[in-house]
Amino acid sequence: MTTKVEEIDGKLVATLIGELDTAAAAETEKALAPLLNAGGKDIIIDCKGLEYIASSGLRLLLSVLKSAQAVGSHVVLKDVNDVVKDVLDLTGFVSIFDFE
Repeated sequence: MTTKVEEIDGKLVATLIGELDTAAAAETEKALAPLLNAGGKDIIIDCKGLEYIASSGLRLLLSVLKSAQAVGSHVVLKDVNDVVKDVLDLTGFVSIFDFE
């Protein structure tokens, strides 16, 4: 699992590549730490390279969303593939996230 966070045009962009399973969750959580202190900046989570997400990955996304909403930031999941979208749909996450 590869995770990169950068600021682009005043937004925080997190790029996720690989499988976000239990084994990758701890390292990914550390990499996503800057998103938890977004300071009101909007957040884009680029899922183009995300092949799979487990419950531990869903927990991370929910944590980012809650932290962002607490400071007035907006979170968007971008380029989510069908496999990941199915998991998000089954768990009800499609109703709490915005998608591009």
